[in-house]
Amino acid sequence: MRCLVVLLAVLALSQGSGITRIPLHKGKSLRRALKEQGLLEDFLKTQQSTVSGKYFSSGVVASEPLTNYLDTQYFGKITIGTPPQEFTVVFDTGSSDLWVPSVYCDSAACQNHQRFDPSKSSTFQNLDKPLSIQYGTGSMQGFLGYDTVTVSDIVDTHQTVGLSTQEPGNVFTYAEFDGILGLAYPSLAAEYSVPVFDNMMQKHLVAKDLFSVYMSRNDQGSMLTLGAIDSSYYTGSLHWVPVTMQDYWQFTMDSVTINGVVVACDGGCQAILDTGTSLVAGPSSDILNIQQAIGATQGQFGEFDIDCDSLSSMPTVVFEINGRKYPLPPSAYTNQNQDFCTSGFQGDDDSQQWILGDVFIREYYSVFDRANNRLGLAKAI
Repeated sequence: MRCLVVLLAVLALSQGSGITRIPLHKGKSLRRALKEQGLLEDFLKTQQSTVSGKYFSSGVVASEPLTNYLDTQYFGKITIGTPPQEFTVVFDTGSSDLWVPSVYCDSAACQNHQRFDPSKSSTFQNLDKPLSIQYGTGSMQGFLGYDTVTVSDIVDTHQTVGLSTQEPGNVFTYAEFDGILGLAYPSLAAEYSVPVFDNMMQKHLVAKDLFSVYMSRNDQGSMLTLGAIDSSYYTGSLHWVPVTMQDYWQFTMDSVTINGVVVACDGGCQAILDTGTSLVAGPSSDILNIQQAIGATQGQFGEFDIDCDSLSSMPTVVFEINGRKYPLPPSAYTNQNQDFCTSGFQGDDDSQQWILGDVFIREYYSVFDRANNRLGLAKAI
């Protein structure tokens, strides 16, 4: 099961919202100042020394702005085909396939979104292979083809693309995005499907075989950087975590503590870093321990409520990973929506791994290093 998890309540709220999908940028950072002076590309290339492995002079560094929708979905723009047809996609490290709705789909979700028309693309080739994907929430069925996919400045030719013919239920109907671009390992991809980033690596389209993610709060300049690490998005130094299984971006977590006491993941556990999941998810019994320790109470739809006036007195939840502590303060693990607050932790009775989703990634700039099969984490700005 691929790991995209979407908050159904938030998806329903987005119906008819008329949100303008224009990425908003933060104030003049080091990154912007360098860009205005025409020095950004050279600066990013100097960052390559922080990561060992091949450097491909023909590859590029590409920055893809992400729109932050209510701190629960992060998505950007890509184009498919010749001439290009534009789509909004979640860049999802919890899955590996690229798919968008097609004109052959009449599900409500497809009717409500942009649909790809293969007959209008001179570069489309039908692979004539079926595609079926089940996510943590939602599913799709369709078929595979080849076409040109453009992400930021990178033109990725002969890329496998899934075209949906069915999107059952209402999970994707009110989503602000059209489709999903998976960034996990190829072992997680459907048969005959090659992940976009793998295709880019094989063709030496990226300067380094890695990508990095900055997730903002409150609509401020989220970014996916392909082929480089952008040090203007974090403070201190990166700390590296080995990938333990190459399907999801999976690693070993040592423990979860509050006030120095282990409350979850006692003795170690497996976890994944997932840009396509809104919350931090884990085994229900462990998550219940955390909810009780932070004073969250059971609410509707499986959510846990938090008293918004209690944030200043609530404890910090600390994730220890590869010998280093990654604290989440109450401001990070509490979702604040106008006059009510909910917990950013979610229990899953069937969970085999912990899922560190957007709640965690907003606090920690994340590098996904395919060249060395490791993750880099640093305190986000």
